[in-house]
Amino acid sequence: MLSLKLIRENTQLVRDALAKRGDTAPVDEILQLDEERRKLLSEVEGLRSRRNAVSQQISRMKQKPPELIAEMRQVGDQIKDLDARVAEVESKLNYLLLLVPNIPDASVPVGKDESENVVVRTWGEPRKLDFTPLPHWDIGERLGMIDFARGVKISGARFYVLKGDLARMERALIGWMIDLHTTEHGYTEIAPPYLVKRESMVGTGQLPKFEEDAYKISDEDLFLVPTAEVPVTNLYSGEILEPGTLPIFHVSYTACFRKEAGAAGRDTRGMIRVHQFDKVEMVKFVEPSTSYDELEKLVNNAEEVLKRLGIPYQVKLMCTADLGFTAAKKYDPEAWFPGQDKYIEISSCSNFEDFQARRANIRYRPAAGEKPEFVHTLNGSGLAVGRTMAAILENYQQADGSVSVPAVLRPYMGGLEVIKPA
Repeated sequence: MLSLKLIRENTQLVRDALAKRGDTAPVDEILQLDEERRKLLSEVEGLRSRRNAVSQQISRMKQKPPELIAEMRQVGDQIKDLDARVAEVESKLNYLLLLVPNIPDASVPVGKDESENVVVRTWGEPRKLDFTPLPHWDIGERLGMIDFARGVKISGARFYVLKGDLARMERALIGWMIDLHTTEHGYTEIAPPYLVKRESMVGTGQLPKFEEDAYKISDEDLFLVPTAEVPVTNLYSGEILEPGTLPIFHVSYTACFRKEAGAAGRDTRGMIRVHQFDKVEMVKFVEPSTSYDELEKLVNNAEEVLKRLGIPYQVKLMCTADLGFTAAKKYDPEAWFPGQDKYIEISSCSNFEDFQARRANIRYRPAAGEKPEFVHTLNGSGLAVGRTMAAILENYQQADGSVSVPAVLRPYMGGLEVIKPA
């Protein structure tokens, strides 16, 4: 969330940011409500000041003038009515502030759509296969270990069932990724709930704007997590972190649930865009002065997963129009998928600056006795598990229909080196 002061005092900056994003927000209405709120507060303050002065005057009188007492009762009623109006205006103002996206960092390229994202680096050479590579959905079905038909039968479109060695690989990927991030990258593992309150979804920016993508429990105001970012970031909502606490690095595995309401017709086959998927998520809480250095390290942590799996990839810096609502800057590592002859996003790594911290009220005290400030929050997939498995299937497929197991996963799969058709 942007501060009301920023919108009031740097209105053109906000309008320019919206233009670069190709987005809209109720800036004019926010400014009008802010002006009305300040006028109301000034009026209330004047009435309270008069009531206090007259009350002191009356208290010194031996004879209490009934007309002054009656007037003060009227003043009290006016204050009550104005307080109610202030509360109404503030409620609407706070809601509209939640609809304003973050301001892109100056280093973010300006672009009109995803075609203007910028590739900042690549790693690895796409394998030269001496046979026509298959997409992962065909590989999985030929192995007899991905059952799309039964996934649809029991749950509907964009669901699948894993069997045998691929079900085991999913567990192996989760365990190995968590171990890598905790033992080498300095993260502390968190196992959070998969259901969160509405205020948690508001805190990280999924609500109110993107409620159509969320799975809600019908008789309770609870939501299935779209990513571990939501419960992990909100661990510290409403808190002031004491000096010496930062930085905090957490990593978490959760199942994730998204309706993909805006993805009709996109990636309808395979494991790329589904309603339930597994993800290992990295979340950082840092001091503002370090957040952009920490973003680069976050991306490197995600890249290290791909490097150790031996999967070629590229990293894109997202342009202003493809940045997402909450991010000030975002990188997307994309893995090479030879069966589809293209790179596909496998992680997103973002710096939100203080945007989420303002919404969730997460602050830190720089030093003892100093005034609290908002932290900067960051997160990134490390990685999306289903997409990583799909990338392994396509990159490690063999001409005979089998799939080699990447060396780093073999200890997590009982030493299994090759997955063969069931």
